[in-house]
Amino acid sequence: MKKRIQRCQLARGQWLDLPGALLSETGFIRLREPPEADVSALLDLLREGQYGKPFVVDDGRTLRLHFSLDYVQSEMSAQDPDALQFEYVQQMTAFLLFVPRPRHISIVGLGGGSLTKFCYRQLPQTQVTTIEIDEDVIAFSELFGVPQDDARLQLVHADAVDYFDRPDAFGGPDRTDVVLIDGCDRNGIAPSLRNEQFYRNVHDRLQRNGMMVMNLVGKSDSIHEHLHLIASVFGGRQIVRRVRSSGNRIVFALKNPMYFPDWKAIQRLARKLQEEHGLDYPDLARKLRRAPQFQSYTG
Repeated sequence: MKKRIQRCQLARGQWLDLPGALLSETGFIRLREPPEADVSALLDLLREGQYGKPFVVDDGRTLRLHFSLDYVQSEMSAQDPDALQFEYVQQMTAFLLFVPRPRHISIVGLGGGSLTKFCYRQLPQTQVTTIEIDEDVIAFSELFGVPQDDARLQLVHADAVDYFDRPDAFGGPDRTDVVLIDGCDRNGIAPSLRNEQFYRNVHDRLQRNGMMVMNLVGKSDSIHEHLHLIASVFGGRQIVRRVRSSGNRIVFALKNPMYFPDWKAIQRLARKLQEEHGLDYPDLARKLRRAPQFQSYTG
């Protein structure tokens, strides 16, 4: 059965604002809690990393979505809300070097909406479907300026494992050109995604020339297991790029077994994409060309 939710209008009284100084932060901390909530108990949970829901830290310059105080899930500049603040997110958009005119993009993990906003606003001919499992993350999307659903944008409240197993049950398309996966919890990659069948379902839903791009973050053994699964399902047709600034690894996995990059053509395309989107795609193309590619993952 199709499962959708109405995104909350976060009007005053539907969240609880706490002075950031109570947790050695500047600005304030916004929780999705009623005004009468036990503040002392909430502060203890936040300090101990045991608060079970996402929350937002707003210092007046940036909005940061957290799952714990030690881990920033997403960040938005108040002065430039559509800017991609994290290097790994910028690198994930390098799918355009391989699939420059996607008709449909599926995104796993909403976070603060950086990828969703980029794809929706920078690619006006593309349909965008974002799948998010956490209702509280969806509720905070208003704060991060994520557009409301329309003819090109659909935000689906679902587990991505279920969605790619039965996309028709959620109103999704039979095929998609690009799948961007940034599905994390407070410890890294969401555990439910460590599943060979999930990757097989993603592979099956891609168009013949489609691509999956995934952000891998967390414990080393978990990252290695995902890399092995991806290499197995995609036949070793992946490029793995390590993001030095954060330790993330970005995997670009291609479905078409006959595709081999024409790096000269990609470099020409990169210059055009830089003019259109304002990101340094020529540098990204050079880095991807130097990265390990199209071989079985061995660790």
